[in-house]
Amino acid sequence: MEYITTRSQEIKVSLAEAILQGLAPDGGLFVPEKFPVFSRDDFEGLHTWQDIAIGMLRPFFRGDVLAHKLTTIVKNAFSFPLPLKRFDSENEILELFHGPTGAFKDVGARFLARCFNALEKERMILVATSGDTGSAVASAFYGLEYAKVSVFFPKGKISPFQEHQLTCWDNNIYSFRVKSDFDGCQKLVKDLFADEELNARYSFSSANSINIGRLLPQCTYYAYASLDFFRRRGVKPDIVVPTGNMGNALACIWAREMGFPISKIILATNANDPIPIYFQTGKFIPKPSVRTLANAMDVGNPSNMERFLHLGKAGGIEAISVTDEQIVQTIRQVWNQRGIILDPHTATAVHSLPNNPAIIVSTAHPSKFKEVVEPIIGKTVEIPPQLQHMFERPIKFREIHPNKKDFLDKLENYWN
Repeated sequence: MEYITTRSQEIKVSLAEAILQGLAPDGGLFVPEKFPVFSRDDFEGLHTWQDIAIGMLRPFFRGDVLAHKLTTIVKNAFSFPLPLKRFDSENEILELFHGPTGAFKDVGARFLARCFNALEKERMILVATSGDTGSAVASAFYGLEYAKVSVFFPKGKISPFQEHQLTCWDNNIYSFRVKSDFDGCQKLVKDLFADEELNARYSFSSANSINIGRLLPQCTYYAYASLDFFRRRGVKPDIVVPTGNMGNALACIWAREMGFPISKIILATNANDPIPIYFQTGKFIPKPSVRTLANAMDVGNPSNMERFLHLGKAGGIEAISVTDEQIVQTIRQVWNQRGIILDPHTATAVHSLPNNPAIIVSTAHPSKFKEVVEPIIGKTVEIPPQLQHMFERPIKFREIHPNKKDFLDKLENYWN
């Protein structure tokens, strides 16, 4: 399997090279040259997430230096459950928040970190985060021999819980609070990548979903959940995906492209609506991001739209913008009627439920958004043990302006 870029078919690299580079040299994003197409018979006798993941990922690793390490990478990375639970008589909810940092991004980040470690190449990992990505990446890469991680997060635009998760690290993790929004953080990362001299000095790579090594493992839980749903109920589920930077959404779209039993895909966004506007008008128009209760999806220029547009297939997809008021109403209603506590991002998916049987993708543990959720439901949200231990760690970060010089100055003096 070779990988091309969204901007050129002339550049072709192996999976290991695509993972190490993160962003392609032409500024595009790496994509598979072609997708394998599976039948359900290919997974006969396979029922666990790990086993289905290995079967799905094997063609993407074929011929690569990482191929013989795939099973070990999967078993080490996917060491927590992803339960698919009953939500109501028609719909089920896929809980992706049982990893170390309580968010779905643990899946891709842990997989990517183990790929990097297996390749034994020293890299400076750059990651812009609107909330959950940074803590998942920091946790996944913490203490690894071959990687240093610089995490960039927007000042005043994430929850206190999220900020603590981003700044409670030492060793090989560097946290930077940027005087900007998420799009400014993302632009800084792209500017650093574009600087050939700096790239040569630091060997930059990315752990955002622009890295193919983050995106492919996210496809595995859609493969697993859709197969499980279809085997038990005999119908292809619709899947409702909360999305901001379009990575989680694209993973679902790619899984359906590979032949997994997925019917319609509904993309649930917050008030940041470039994605819904695209599906209504056919025009992708980035905007400045606006702050919402579902802050991990506060993205005005989703990076993975480039991969989606390159795929060139928009059938069977709907996108819905959900307001803060609708998020609050949904959290309150679901708690009162079902006793289920939703985080604000999962609430956008529940609000967007179709009339057909569906899987709701639950992306974060509600305790990560206690400040939002508790006043709505009138109840304390318990923090799970894997998150509680982070609050026992001291925090450290450096505040920077969104430019290369300030970053480099603070990086050089980070531990002083």
